[in-house]
Amino acid sequence: MFGDALGQDAAVLRWRVDTTKAHPARVYDLFLGGTDNYPVDRAAAAAALAANPRGYLDIRHNRDFLRRAVTTLTAQDGIRQFLDIGTGLPTQENVHQIAQRISPDSRVVYVDNDPVVLAQVYTLLTNGSEGRTDYIDADLKQPARILEQAVRTLDFDQPVALVLAAVLHFVEDEEAYRAVRELVDALPSGSRLVLSHLTEDVNPEAIGAVRRTYTERGFTFVLRSKRDVERFFTEAGLVLEEPGAVPVHRWRPDGAAPSPEQADPAHLATLDAIEMIRFHDINDVTEADINIYAATGRKA
Repeated sequence: MFGDALGQDAAVLRWRVDTTKAHPARVYDLFLGGTDNYPVDRAAAAAALAANPRGYLDIRHNRDFLRRAVTTLTAQDGIRQFLDIGTGLPTQENVHQIAQRISPDSRVVYVDNDPVVLAQVYTLLTNGSEGRTDYIDADLKQPARILEQAVRTLDFDQPVALVLAAVLHFVEDEEAYRAVRELVDALPSGSRLVLSHLTEDVNPEAIGAVRRTYTERGFTFVLRSKRDVERFFTEAGLVLEEPGAVPVHRWRPDGAAPSPEQADPAHLATLDAIEMIRFHDINDVTEADINIYAATGRKA
């Protein structure tokens, strides 16, 4: 089952792309080794990396948190439905791949508003999937539109996991809290919120420099404290699950973080800082490296 956005040809979608302005989804994807980006995105990623040379650890550990959270919810908690908003460009270990590997009947709805993301997901989903997967062209700030279209795939009489991974720091305060409340209000008892969010609690100087590089490029970039992150759960009436809001690499570690790619030293010498990221071991991490909280909550 596919959303209205997927009825568009991928080539047509690309006409909507603004190649003069960096986009968070494409910059994020660059740090994961993606190739669907433009010079302006690469410049933004390079500036962020220069401001915080180990900042890639936030992004890659955030992706590993998503793997652990979806695995836990599917295998241990019996969740079979996921609404992933601000999904970004598809890479390895997407939500539907993780969930449907464990339970093939899992239903997943992705939401994003970047046409490059739409074009990529169009190709991914039309290649087939064991379960039901859909895509909605919408913004997190449009909860009513998202919910109206999500009911085509998701059964809101059964628990749904709302996934907001590294997206809320691109939304201003009241708008962000309002959107989360409205989305959670529509979910039935037993549903979950999976959330990760950048903070300046741990390493304010480094992450502050990163924020400046993004705001200079027109991004909204809100760094929230642990208390502010917990507010997303309390205001929506959710019960924080163990271990609470913690640095992302400390959320239920399972020792299965991906190992770095291997390459010939001569080849590595030709790579720039961004290209080198996929060859770094993310298990080589200290508390000072991580500037992102992760948490899950349950609706009673």
